Amino acid sequence: MTRVAFIDDHESVRLGVEAACARADGGTEIVFSGASVTEYLGWRRSSGHGPADAVVLDLTLGDGTTVTENVTRLIADGSSVIIYSVADRSATVREALAAGAAGVISKSSPIEDVVVAIATVGRGDVLSNAEWASAVEGDREFATAQLSTREREVLTLYAAGLPLKIVADRLGIAFSTAKENIARIRMKYTEVGRPAPTKVDLHRRALEDGILSEQGVGDAR
Repeated sequence: MTRVAFIDDHESVRLGVEAACARADGGTEIVFSGASVTEYLGWRRSSGHGPADAVVLDLTLGDGTTVTENVTRLIADGSSVIIYSVADRSATVREALAAGAAGVISKSSPIEDVVVAIATVGRGDVLSNAEWASAVEGDREFATAQLSTREREVLTLYAAGLPLKIVADRLGIAFSTAKENIARIRMKYTEVGRPAPTKVDLHRRALEDGILSEQGVGDAR
């Protein structure tokens, strides 16, 4: 039995998907339905229920939270996350996937496909579909098209764990120049909906875009 929670601030959307899941083959149990991640986590604490196997999450909620915040909180709580939203905001979809969402399914998809996608994520599998593939490809295109050669060099060393002063020394540039490069890199990622405010975030972006490999991390450290 797949335990599913729905988080969407449009009640009619939630009710429609819940009804479809209820009509399915009996393999889905709807344990929560609400408008925010905070509401869901509060229900978890007060009810004593374990985390849902799959949380069906709208891309943008009306409470001012970001998709990165929401996905991160849900994964930390022990659930797999599937994004259920209008999938034409590719930058925000990429942000959700970068934060750890297991997949995305469009609200324009046939309801039967939505039910199957929820079950797939609930089993702990990653959902590979057209929306997911398009978003991932967008990541690769961004890294190649937008980051300069010098920015990629700085990001490779800095995201691998080196202090910025050592990065500057290795590349033979001033510390202030290295710092300016990091600031520009962060700005470019933010502009495409993939913010990287911390060094850990930059590490993640570098891995996602193939700028840094896991082997490279070990070598640099």
